[in-house]
Amino acid sequence: MPSVARGDRFSVQDLIVEASYGIGARPARLVMTTLGTVLGIGSLVVTIGFAQTAAGQIARQFDAVAATQVVITPNTTQSANGTAVATARIPWDAAARVERLVGVERAGLITEVPLGELTVTAVPVNDPSAAATLSPAVVATSPELLDAVRGTVVTGRYFDAGHDRRADRVVVLGERAAERLGINRLDTQPAIFIGEISYTVIGIVNGMQRRPDMLDSVILPLGTARADFNVRAPDEVQIQIVIGAGSVVARQAPIAIDPNAPDSYSVQAPPTGSKLQKNVQADINVVFLILGAIALLAGGLGIANVTLLSVMERVGEIGLRRALGATRRQIAGQFMVESVVIGLLGGLIGSALGVFAVVIVALVQQWTPILDPAVAIGSALLGAVVGLAAGVYPALRASSIEPITALRGGP
Repeated sequence: MPSVARGDRFSVQDLIVEASYGIGARPARLVMTTLGTVLGIGSLVVTIGFAQTAAGQIARQFDAVAATQVVITPNTTQSANGTAVATARIPWDAAARVERLVGVERAGLITEVPLGELTVTAVPVNDPSAAATLSPAVVATSPELLDAVRGTVVTGRYFDAGHDRRADRVVVLGERAAERLGINRLDTQPAIFIGEISYTVIGIVNGMQRRPDMLDSVILPLGTARADFNVRAPDEVQIQIVIGAGSVVARQAPIAIDPNAPDSYSVQAPPTGSKLQKNVQADINVVFLILGAIALLAGGLGIANVTLLSVMERVGEIGLRRALGATRRQIAGQFMVESVVIGLLGGLIGSALGVFAVVIVALVQQWTPILDPAVAIGSALLGAVVGLAAGVYPALRASSIEPITALRGGP
């Protein structure tokens, strides 16, 4: 005989209806139970979001400080008297050659100016009775170097291509050199003296993240250094590059400077990846994930406790349903569905609140919020998984209650 479906069989629809009644019968308890999951999932999303955002900030700081500078210098060899002698010369138009390369944003030239017995002073008179002081160093640069080393003008201006081409006797002072020489304003057109030659101060600069030693220096145009001090060639090329172009620029820049002898130059370029950066990001991710897991565990325990308490309070209801023909499996299924629904609801709310918190905090701190969409979606579904795991024991406890014991008011 073919099997005939029984009209009174407990269907999935009946299970959902019973679970819905069970969930909605106690709104206050539903709110408190859901709150535990909301806090757990929200904490998980927030911690992962902050970990990813912090990792992005760390990466940006590493990139800004170490990954956008290339320095090219001539190779050197030891002379007979033990001094280092350059084996090649950097051409005067090296910066213009390098700037044509892809990935190069700015380039500038710099060289030290040998003074010999000359001194740098702010007054033309040499007072023999005055205490001897150490003169600031003197360097010569191309007009583009200020941007290449990320310097800023405090007051006045930096010299331009016209000053360089005409070999004008103008200088720019590093902030600490200006303080040492007693010059803090330019409206009186102050001058300094290198030996007996006067040079007009046209600007004071600071910053110089790539060459902080220049803050203690007097800076001349290259043309002026060539005319007054017989400077023969630049000492180095400072190049500012886009992030990630270090290896390409390091390979191509020496060829652009001297196609016939690119091996005559030494290149200092940032690596393509920073091991320290990756280690710091990994440590931060581990710490935040541990905190999120602890918060999520607390939420799961909250669901389990409240669900178990609900089982103990509904012993009479369970006994009556068992007496009317409900099986152990149906009783367990009802409490499992209730727990999963509560977990899913808490996961959705917690995930939304977590994303909102990450975005708000990042905007307040002027960061770029970073959060993988899969984390937000997965966290919401994780709430249902936590509810499922938390409801296993209470469901088994409910299904093990005997009808006669429950109707008599026993545990």
